[in-house]
Amino acid sequence: MLNVNLPADVASAPAASQPLLQAVEKKIGFAPNLYKLIANSPAALEGTLSLSEALGKGALDARTRERIALAIANVNGCNYCNAAHTAIAGMLKLDAIEIEANRRGRSSDPKAEAAVAFARKVAISRADVTATDVQAVRDAGFSDAELVEIVVHVALNTLTNYVNEVFGTPIDFPEVEPAGRAA
Repeated sequence: MLNVNLPADVASAPAASQPLLQAVEKKIGFAPNLYKLIANSPAALEGTLSLSEALGKGALDARTRERIALAIANVNGCNYCNAAHTAIAGMLKLDAIEIEANRRGRSSDPKAEAAVAFARKVAISRADVTATDVQAVRDAGFSDAELVEIVVHVALNTLTNYVNEVFGTPIDFPEVEPAGRAA
């Protein structure tokens, strides 16, 4: 279903996107199809990578970020991000049972469960959450900075999910079964 150009490699991408893709290659060993596709717009690629990099320096730990990414990929039905974040979660030593729970907005860790369930609710309700919902995450031990970052991670993951779903990005990670779309 690919309906925009997918550069075959970094050299085939627009010139302004090439340094950004080279930085991705240097960091993770290859340029994923998601970023090559977004490279059609150097501005969109720069914005996506900048937000991702900034959040990587934030208050949320990497495992919580991946748990949120898995939950949101499955809310949005994004098979590309489900596959990519499953691979990353595995590298972060999350086991298969935890990854499956995360896909469904759950976790075996009570603190992580609060973050993932909240992120899923934000996505499903299109941000129609209550003060009680926010307080439950705070009561689980999350700071105001972490609360804000949870919501921004929902937005970042929704952005990449939508790009993949609209353009049918070919999956270049081991494929996995989705948990199913949210009701």
